[in-house]
Amino acid sequence: MFGKMKKWLGIEGVKVEIILPEEIDKAEQEIIGKLKFTSMSSQFISGIYLKMIEKYTRGRKQDKLIDEYVLGEVQINKGFEIEAGTEKIIDFILPYRIIKSEIDQMGDNNIIMKGISSLAKTIRSVKSEYRIEVEAFVEGTRFHPFDKKSIKLK
Repeated sequence: MFGKMKKWLGIEGVKVEIILPEEIDKAEQEIIGKLKFTSMSSQFISGIYLKMIEKYTRGRKQDKLIDEYVLGEVQINKGFEIEAGTEKIIDFILPYRIIKSEIDQMGDNNIIMKGISSLAKTIRSVKSEYRIEVEAFVEGTRFHPFDKKSIKLK
């Protein structure tokens, strides 16, 4: 009974880890990476959900505003078995599209506007942070394994 409870809660079950390069080229508009699965017991993974999120922060102190945008997402419905004590690596490609703010669009017009938009972003304390999140759907568990990793776009 205790073993069933641990399986249902995901204890000693499947663990997932995102493996990515240090920097991602913004112009490519896709992320190529790997997912590493490990497990202490045999489990069946029925699907994987990946998404890229931008955390857009602007303002200071009590006037600070934070929004999160999903820039790309992929659902992998091909199931597979992972044996106890083994490791399985899955390759993935996650296409995404950068959403440009009004300040960024203004800076794309010409070199003079680029300087003005850069100054405006500094004054408003505008910052974007990017991360990848993955959730693996394991049959027979209530809490699915997940991972998230921050990335740098160049």
